[in-house]
Amino acid sequence: MTLSLDINPEDPRWGDLEPLARPALEVALRHLGHDPARFEVSVLACDDARIRALNAEFRGKDAPTNVLSWPAWDLSPETQGALPLPPEPGTPEDPEPLGDIALAWETCQREAADQAKTTTDHVTHLLVHSLLHLLGYDHETDEDAVLMEKTEIAVLAQLGIANPYEDDTGQPLGVARVD
Repeated sequence: MTLSLDINPEDPRWGDLEPLARPALEVALRHLGHDPARFEVSVLACDDARIRALNAEFRGKDAPTNVLSWPAWDLSPETQGALPLPPEPGTPEDPEPLGDIALAWETCQREAADQAKTTTDHVTHLLVHSLLHLLGYDHETDEDAVLMEKTEIAVLAQLGIANPYEDDTGQPLGVARVD
């Protein structure tokens, strides 16, 4: 059985996002020891205008961003740099919601071009990153950021995607961390 995945393609430029989203999210869940069939994730595939409004409403930032996450549960660890609390799984018949993700078309396209990445690789990274937020990971402190980035890098490697934080020679990229 597979992850219960609800994709709302609000912006038609996204096309069919499921063939990209499903493997990214399922590999990330399995990497963390979770059975994807016991969980549910919703994805809003929107544009910059919509994500700007959401960013203003929920984060007080009146600007578009690449991805937003709304965890269903607070799984934050009790100490910095520690693993988040594990989510309570549902059943395949009644999967437990992990939360919602929103992606912005224009920002994702622009960032991929600016970073000389394929859009597919960049959006896959953002989906993995956002799922980790749903699972209690964060990057507010250096310790938490290191843990989250190591997890992202490991999951992306399983998907055949290079470390998004390094260039081809292994040097750190000058890209800002994902919000």
